[in-house]
Amino acid sequence: MKHIRNFCIIAHIDHGKSTLADRLLERTKTVVGKDLQDQVLDDMDLERERGITIKSHAIQMDYIHKGEAYVLNLIDTPGHVDFSYEVSRSIAACEGALLIVDASQGIQAQTISNLYMAIDNGLEIIPVINKVDLDSAKPDEVEDQIIDLLGCKRDEIIRASGKTGIGVDEILDAIVERVPAPKGDPDAPLQALIFDSVFNPFRGIIAYFKILNGTLRKDDFVKFVSTDKEYHADEVGVLKLTMSPREELSAGNVGYIISGIKTSKEVRVGDTITHVEQPCEKAIAGFQEVKPMVFAGVYPIVNEDFENLRSSLEKLQLNDASLTFQPESSIALGFGFRCGFLGLLHMEIVQERLSREYNMEVITTVPNVSYKVFDKKGGCIEVHNPAGMPDPTYIDHIEEPYIRASIITVTDYIGPIMTLCLGKRGELVKQEYISGNRIELIFDLPLGEIVIDFYDKLKSISKGYASFDYHIHDFRESRLVKLDILLNGEPVDALSTLTHFDNAATFGRRMCEKLKELIPRQQFDIAVQAAIGAKIIARETIKAVRKDVTAKCYGGDVSRKRKLLEKQKAGKKRMKQIGSVEVPQKAFLAVLKLD
Repeated sequence: MKHIRNFCIIAHIDHGKSTLADRLLERTKTVVGKDLQDQVLDDMDLERERGITIKSHAIQMDYIHKGEAYVLNLIDTPGHVDFSYEVSRSIAACEGALLIVDASQGIQAQTISNLYMAIDNGLEIIPVINKVDLDSAKPDEVEDQIIDLLGCKRDEIIRASGKTGIGVDEILDAIVERVPAPKGDPDAPLQALIFDSVFNPFRGIIAYFKILNGTLRKDDFVKFVSTDKEYHADEVGVLKLTMSPREELSAGNVGYIISGIKTSKEVRVGDTITHVEQPCEKAIAGFQEVKPMVFAGVYPIVNEDFENLRSSLEKLQLNDASLTFQPESSIALGFGFRCGFLGLLHMEIVQERLSREYNMEVITTVPNVSYKVFDKKGGCIEVHNPAGMPDPTYIDHIEEPYIRASIITVTDYIGPIMTLCLGKRGELVKQEYISGNRIELIFDLPLGEIVIDFYDKLKSISKGYASFDYHIHDFRESRLVKLDILLNGEPVDALSTLTHFDNAATFGRRMCEKLKELIPRQQFDIAVQAAIGAKIIARETIKAVRKDVTAKCYGGDVSRKRKLLEKQKAGKKRMKQIGSVEVPQKAFLAVLKLD
């Protein structure tokens, strides 16, 4: 055990985690020849196309240090705020962390939040300044920032470059020397923590675990504590670039288990694996449950695909534990699911993965957050969906979630960023200078206001120099109203939203204008209206497609023309009574791009 090191790589988005991981794998000869490519651990096409890490990836490396052989278990983690749950699970399986900071950008918001998560879990932190080969690199300035943040010594900070391979040997030596070996007793009852799982169509569900105590052998009879199900370990092994079977794994090791599990509900991330004959006394504690931030309805385009969508979501949930879902139905879209996501990028990625990996084309409704609705008797219900709002006459008040946001930027952009946050009903809590001309702004903002386009706007007004991180802070009373969209007097429940009273009129007007552009013209006039309760606050009319029925009348009495027009008018009226308006998928997404 004293020759095992478990560590993860944490950093802000785009600070070079995956590239540095490539160099570590290359230097330890874990990956050689044609397998060696950029972002070798990012195995999803989606990750390569977007250049971001979506999933944490575990891999084992062998390294010789001062004549002794060491086993290094590396977990590469995502950097985007939407995938912070992946990072928290990786941190739970490690004893040390490489904190990567970009030499040209310095410390950013996600760097700080991931660092605090690692410190809370008692990890040994090794600070690394990456990209020192760039012309714009400011390693001395960034070193000062790291010393302010961590309180470490200057000679503990390693300067490296993932591209050229500078400092890679120093990093490997530091991992062996500074990261503590895992603690645990190989002879105690088995206690292993599941930190990830993946669905394989041929072998069932593969669970990834870290053994805290005990030893797991092939063909052992094991049980999963929280579900109380028992299985035979058909295969156990370690994670190289592909899965590498072993006869046994003991305390401190990270590996996988295949036991022919078919149903996804039987594997839960954070669960404990133990032996049936000699179980451990208690499950491993301290594993946090995920809290979704954004909710949206996901519906199959064809109603018959409902069960296929359910099984696709269950398989995807195995691989992405931060996705939550429950069935719901909509008048406009039929049966579907109310899904909880960690943010808009997460929602986009889930939609894309459903399409690519499971061939499921879906319609997604307007995303919103959960509100607490208090009735006049003092009861409280949580509402994730505008359709679930009780009658306004029963509501005493509504509370909405507020986040505590940390924005780190350079002083040039303070004005526009403050204007943006205050325009989103934000409150400035404090501002403090970190170093030189870098400043941290702390805002309290309503989560509902930042869900849709806040991050994009922040990046564009700061020319990419602002970094953003947030966590749920509290719930506050707010004057919220339900805004309905009516087509020909019929409400379209999938387009209704909960919004603040002050924004409702402008939002409703912009919705109607956008829908007028997107809904195809019919044989009859379509009235597009925005309403709060019974009060209409905006209206647009989509004009009918008309045929010129009087074209054949050349000359003669005007009553002939009038007769034809009256006949057409009666036909249009009848059509309007029985006609229905199809709302295209583009219209549901239009709400996100109103600006």
